[in-house]
Amino acid sequence: MIGQASLSLDQAPPISVPFRFFLTAPLFLFCAGLLLLVYGSDALVSRWSPITLALTHLITLGFLTSVMCGAVMQILPVLAGSAVPASLWVSRIVHLLLTAGVISLVSAFLFSFSPWMGLAMFCLGGALFVFVVSVAIALWRVKIPNETVIGMSVAIASLAITAVLGLFLAASFIWPIGYGYIHTLTDSHMGWGIMGWVGLLVMGVAYQVVPMFQMTPEYPGWMVKYLTRTLFVACLLWGVLTIAHTLGLLSPLWAECWLLLMVLGYLSFAMMTLDVQKRRRRRLPDVTLKFWRIGMFSQMAAFLLWFWGPFWGEVIGEQARLLLLGGCLLAGFALSVINGMLYKILPFLSWFHLQHRSIALLGFGRVKIPNMKEFLPDRLAKQQYMLHLLALMLLVMAVLAPDIFSRPLGFAICASSLLLEFNLVQAVVRYRNINSEISKKSNANEEMTVAEMSRMRGMNGTSA
Repeated sequence: MIGQASLSLDQAPPISVPFRFFLTAPLFLFCAGLLLLVYGSDALVSRWSPITLALTHLITLGFLTSVMCGAVMQILPVLAGSAVPASLWVSRIVHLLLTAGVISLVSAFLFSFSPWMGLAMFCLGGALFVFVVSVAIALWRVKIPNETVIGMSVAIASLAITAVLGLFLAASFIWPIGYGYIHTLTDSHMGWGIMGWVGLLVMGVAYQVVPMFQMTPEYPGWMVKYLTRTLFVACLLWGVLTIAHTLGLLSPLWAECWLLLMVLGYLSFAMMTLDVQKRRRRRLPDVTLKFWRIGMFSQMAAFLLWFWGPFWGEVIGEQARLLLLGGCLLAGFALSVINGMLYKILPFLSWFHLQHRSIALLGFGRVKIPNMKEFLPDRLAKQQYMLHLLALMLLVMAVLAPDIFSRPLGFAICASSLLLEFNLVQAVVRYRNINSEISKKSNANEEMTVAEMSRMRGMNGTSA
């Protein structure tokens, strides 16, 4: 496990690289809430509804992928000492194309306009291609990869597969193909996105950030060393077997067996995370801990909905079961964990950058650097956590009774995302104020040094 002492900021990109992604992401989540307010129950009728697809991609691409791209570009150099090449320009290109691509994709779903889908394919394909290639180069340059770096590597490979499948599905929007293939491609796209890109990245980063930020014991050595790689191989085999079933070569039972193994692997990760959190050294309540616990319990709920599918299908209906399953994975697990990570990663990076710059320019003690809690006060974080928790409860009720609860759900999502944005902006403003203070004092020191040197030259000349 890497400790803070071994973290390196020398290779890190400017802090504006993750900031632009972090500050944009909650705005897409706000748009998802607006979508529910406008369309109401139509957004929760079926997983195949264009409105539901627009809602889903605002969350997956707009929020989750935005945050994860920014985090990877910042954390990878710090953890592995390998910088993403031309990180500032790469971040600008990826951010611009990703933002334009999400807007175009959502417009294509909502208005069934093929040119918007073509633009979305160009923008999203370009953004993810530039990101994947740039990060892959940085990963390739790592001399001694640790388990977090390996987790990032398989997550980036999963993102590439997810993107390719997504581009095929987007192309089918313009050039229709058979429903059987669409169904298989959609399930594979969703599986690689949630279990590969999101799941493996969360798992790889958790091995580092959970013990470091939440003061827990380390994860068991066998889990850290083997689970991430095993799950990636299982994802590959599941994908191959799924294709073989679609082509009529194998029984679907083979793919289902591998999927069960994958799900059990993620379930073991969730249970182990709850276990190490239970044994944490710091007993004070922590908002990030609560977000993570919601995420882990949501994984367990998703397992129950999937494993006992026929039972839940009879109780609440098959469409409701599938929507609730997706809600547990996307909103309950992914949104909760990524939200919790933001409340630690952004303050930590702000503190780390300022500390490094202060020491480099001024030495110790010249400018007081706020601690991580001061960048993002617990009071505001707790308020946003309560809104997020309310949104999750309303999500369950909205799936079961969409006519009644879909718009209250949209309102809760809007409120939660706006408060998250406000909290992040506050932290960024605090960072910029302290950074400006360091610059002013550094410039003042330089002026004093120049004046002192001039005075010394004058005294030397008088003496002569």
